[in-house]
Amino acid sequence: MALVVKKFGGTSVGSIEKIKSVAQRIIADKDPDDKIVVVVSAMGDTTDDLIGMAKRIVRDPYKYPREMDMLMSIGEQQSIALLTIALRSMGQKAVSLTGSMAGVKTDSVYTKGKILDIVPTRVQEELEKGNIVVVAGFQGANEKGDPITLGRGGSDASAVALAGALKADVCEIYTDVDGIYSADPRIVKGARKMKEITYDEMLEMARLGAGVMQLRSVEIGMLYNIPIHVRSTFTHTSGTIIRGEYTMEEKNAIVKGVAHDTKVAKIAILGVPNNPGIAFSIFTALADAHVDVDMIVQNVRNLEIKTDMCFTVGLDDLWQAKPIVERVAAEMGADGVLVEEHVAKVSLIGAGMLGNPGIAAKMFGAIANQGVNIDVISTSEISISCLIKTQYVEKAANAIHEAFFPSKEV
Repeated sequence: MALVVKKFGGTSVGSIEKIKSVAQRIIADKDPDDKIVVVVSAMGDTTDDLIGMAKRIVRDPYKYPREMDMLMSIGEQQSIALLTIALRSMGQKAVSLTGSMAGVKTDSVYTKGKILDIVPTRVQEELEKGNIVVVAGFQGANEKGDPITLGRGGSDASAVALAGALKADVCEIYTDVDGIYSADPRIVKGARKMKEITYDEMLEMARLGAGVMQLRSVEIGMLYNIPIHVRSTFTHTSGTIIRGEYTMEEKNAIVKGVAHDTKVAKIAILGVPNNPGIAFSIFTALADAHVDVDMIVQNVRNLEIKTDMCFTVGLDDLWQAKPIVERVAAEMGADGVLVEEHVAKVSLIGAGMLGNPGIAAKMFGAIANQGVNIDVISTSEISISCLIKTQYVEKAANAIHEAFFPSKEV
């Protein structure tokens, strides 16, 4: 007997026929004594369609974040009802629960909520009745009972957090790809599927643009030490296991993969007075607005009287970040603020890179050989990231991947 949490993404349930197929697979894979919880995303492009309707009313509907969460939470409720109907029509006991019904408790940051706790009492009760429990991903509720959505990819976080709260044996993430690759196979030739990857490495890949897993979901998996199996909805082959340590030969690889992120904007504050507390003022204001910041670079000029500071934010956060930065820059007497949207990050990830000289040089050489200029560089213990023009991201990603994963070795 196993307790398994299965998550199916939007492409997996993108039509009625696909929902029927998912229901058939859940039933076929279930042993008689297994307890199964299924977390489901909205069908296909439903969330984007809902956002699009709001934008037909007002250009920036996220100015009304509570109402956006009321709107966006609809998609998953549609999915769980339809999948439960499909399961029951096939003779399987099943029940659908919203995130709130499943005990998912969140903070009150609308459209970017984080799970604070899960009290899965209702889920456990339904499992004891022999039901497959179908839970709406991407959502929970704050202390007032308002629906709070968890950001893009939030259904992954819902699934892994439920697996942790229920002490599940494994969390299976079903998607339209058959595992985690050394790069995005849609743009990088020769990208290869990994059998395993550590939580730390997957965290970096997710943070740096690998869209197959949401960052927060990997953090939760690490917290609860829940193995996460990323696999395809449409095949029965094994995928990639995310776990704490390697169990096979892949542990010897220095570099694990290449990630890219085109949803990035660069903000530069020019001529900032070089006084103590300036960086604190800027980044505290952004943090108070729940805007994540990355790739921070400061350059002192004019005999240490003034400095230039630049950093990146998510493109979706730019509408919120730009007026905050402009206000703070004016208050401190900066010369001006420049914003650039057509930029992208390309990153190299691998826990084995630390202490291996020449990795950075090899990466920079691969980019330079393509005639691509690097704007900003940032590093961590297990990653190196370069900011470049968006138009060159595919060329750069392929060049870096070929440098570290030559085609003859694939």
